Amino acid sequence: MKSNDQSAFPIRPAGLRTRCALAALSACVLAQAEVWSATFGEDTAFLKAHTGLIVLSDKEGKAQVALAPAMQGRVLTSTARGNTGPSFGWINRELIASHQLQPHINVFGGEDRLWLGPEGGQFSIFFAPGAPFDLEHWFTPAALDTEPFVLTRQTATEAQFRYAMTLTNYSGTRLDAVVNRTVQLLSTREAWSKLGIIPGHRVDLVAFESINRIKNSGSLPWKKDSGLLSIWILGMFTPSPQTTIVIPIKAGSTDQMGLPVTSDYFGSVPPDRLVLKNNVVFFKGDGKYRSKIGINPLRCKAVLGSYDAANKVLTIVQFTFPSGQTNYVNSKWEIQARPYAGDVANSYNDGPPSPGAKPLGPFYEMESSSPAAQLAPDQSLEHIHRTTHLTGSEEELDRVARALLGVSLAEIVDALPRS
Repeated sequence: MKSNDQSAFPIRPAGLRTRCALAALSACVLAQAEVWSATFGEDTAFLKAHTGLIVLSDKEGKAQVALAPAMQGRVLTSTARGNTGPSFGWINRELIASHQLQPHINVFGGEDRLWLGPEGGQFSIFFAPGAPFDLEHWFTPAALDTEPFVLTRQTATEAQFRYAMTLTNYSGTRLDAVVNRTVQLLSTREAWSKLGIIPGHRVDLVAFESINRIKNSGSLPWKKDSGLLSIWILGMFTPSPQTTIVIPIKAGSTDQMGLPVTSDYFGSVPPDRLVLKNNVVFFKGDGKYRSKIGINPLRCKAVLGSYDAANKVLTIVQFTFPSGQTNYVNSKWEIQARPYAGDVANSYNDGPPSPGAKPLGPFYEMESSSPAAQLAPDQSLEHIHRTTHLTGSEEELDRVARALLGVSLAEIVDALPRS
């Protein structure tokens, strides 16, 4: 990896070659079992004590977004109601405060962080050439985990970052890349416009988007038979027993469009945690059961959502989805017959990886990916991922849910058995 000259997150490597079994890994990655419930001011005060922090804000100081250059320019958290308002992102306080690196992955948290795919398969960038596809041999590239991005521009509502890296995939292909990343806080007017509906007047919201561009900076083209990268954005949020993830999908037969939802990443998902009703997927986001689902490009509608009925927070995730594109990298941990038959959108619910083990968080995730980047030298691919949190009048939130997700709040709340 190429390192940039930037003030980095002050961390001390601690046994970086330690080998962990599954339960031990989850414990060493994160020992935080409790869910933190904090205001935005409390979270940003904590973060400023441990790393450099940029806070984007509107003129009134209500909509704010906190991001860290040393953590790849990730959005750590946001709020719609200023410093005393709720903090929407999940943050791993214990790991950040420890100032120690873990060997396989450092789960710092954050609502919008940049990864690159694929994670598994013959073109994986998380496994060394020829390594077994198991947890002991899985390592997150430092460029996506511990290396700081260079801050190249900053305004009150925008921050731009750049990073140059060299990756080698499982098949031995060298991939030289430059990432340019811009995080923008949207105005209230822009946010409603991006949602595509008439503004509500009894709702507070914060909306931000990351514009992520990857360029082939090497001398050789990136080809399908030697391995392609994709831009992968993951958002981590605080779970609750009353949080439900909602994903509308396109209708159609399985023969023509594939499964409505892929749900076998970590074994089958129990029926009380995953339900398909009228072409809408409902998935529990309580942070108590490790599970993951995915939506293929023929089913995808380029929108994800979640509703926390306990705190009355509706979250909408939108992302760019080029028409006609079907080549998405496959991240399953195996040599793949179809390495470009992956998902466009994913959602992950955290939980203990084995009986008696600690979860990584707990948290839940909503994720989006770009198509596979088949790029000639100096060519680029862009992917935009937008997150909007709305809180306030349930009548207004219901209107947004119906318009964007195709279901009412009542349907979301009643879709899955309550804990």
